[in-house]
Amino acid sequence: MAGTGGAAAAARGLARSGPGARTAGWRRLLGSEETLRLLEGSVLHREGSLLALNKPAGLPVLGRPGDLSLDALLPTLRRRLGLAAELHVVKAPAREYSGLVLLSSCYHTTKKLQQFFTNARWRGQYPATYHAITVGVPAEVEGEIRTGLCWQQQGDRAMVVPVPAPGRRSLARKDVKSTLTRYRVLSTAGGCALLQLQPRTAFPEQLQVHLTLLLCPALGDHKHSSHVGRVLGVPFFLSPETTPSRTQVLDEELLSQLGLSPRQLHHLPLHIHLQELVLPEGPLCAPPPPYFLHTVRCLGLPEHQEP
Repeated sequence: MAGTGGAAAAARGLARSGPGARTAGWRRLLGSEETLRLLEGSVLHREGSLLALNKPAGLPVLGRPGDLSLDALLPTLRRRLGLAAELHVVKAPAREYSGLVLLSSCYHTTKKLQQFFTNARWRGQYPATYHAITVGVPAEVEGEIRTGLCWQQQGDRAMVVPVPAPGRRSLARKDVKSTLTRYRVLSTAGGCALLQLQPRTAFPEQLQVHLTLLLCPALGDHKHSSHVGRVLGVPFFLSPETTPSRTQVLDEELLSQLGLSPRQLHHLPLHIHLQELVLPEGPLCAPPPPYFLHTVRCLGLPEHQEP
């Protein structure tokens, strides 16, 4: 199943984006009206009860009452798109990720598709494919990252931390979840890489933590990248308990390639994008956002080297 012609036009428009596109997309300062127009222009696919959008990075899917979120905007978006029935979220990337959001106006279709994704994971399949740009290149061209993950309180905030060898009791109590992500290097340039990521499990911030375990944090990860240190250019993993989160640190050469100053770094968005979902009828794809494609060009990363 392919997207509509609008998706192809969107992809062409993104490919023409200029240097200012590196931080383009949704910002928390945008109001509901501007965000609604952004979402209306991001429709990728519309067929029967299914609707697919290309979510900008930073926009939460769910929020507290009164917060601006995709869920809060769905009733108005539904009316603007001329849909009679209420929209439900079937599948969506996390707040800081960009990419495919699958919506349905039929409750039974929503449940059927959610069960399809669950069954696919149980069968060892990978229905969701993400693309990520990383600072660092994995030692192996492809492989799997397996680890336990859990929430840990650190001061006044909770962090997701890896648990390399979780015990049976902690897994049974669900204090720790066993997680798995399959990865493949699509291209490399200048010490950075374009990766394909396929999570078999779902846990908050799973992809970010797994990339730090590969010693290749995602570009724009200002939460977990500090857990990868370097001595004489050799990366190593730092314990989250002893390493506070901070704005990602990039060397001068990489900053120059990206056209950024150190002061602009905290504006750099997370470069993890939900690229494809495999549905019963076939795959549905979303083009990367402008800043992602801009980074690909700046770093000289061929966007597709898949066999």
